[in-house]
Amino acid sequence: MQLSDQVQGLLEDAFPGGEVEVWPFSGDDHLSTRIRSERFAGLSLIDQHKLVYAPVQHLLDDGSIHALQIKTEAP
Repeated sequence: MQLSDQVQGLLEDAFPGGEVEVWPFSGDDHLSTRIRSERFAGLSLIDQHKLVYAPVQHLLDDGSIHALQIKTEAP
């Protein structure tokens, strides 16, 4: 399983009913994300990004993900 697929699954689980896209932008360990979720409504950008980092933090900690670009939106 590719890392982008693994991250996609983790984020889909973390944001049920949301729109989640994950794709590599510079090698397999550099990923971009776009997530649209009701969970972001009323939250600061920092708090939105904390919600995204939480389910993939172990992959950042072990070096599987070297860079993670995040774009969040509330519907």
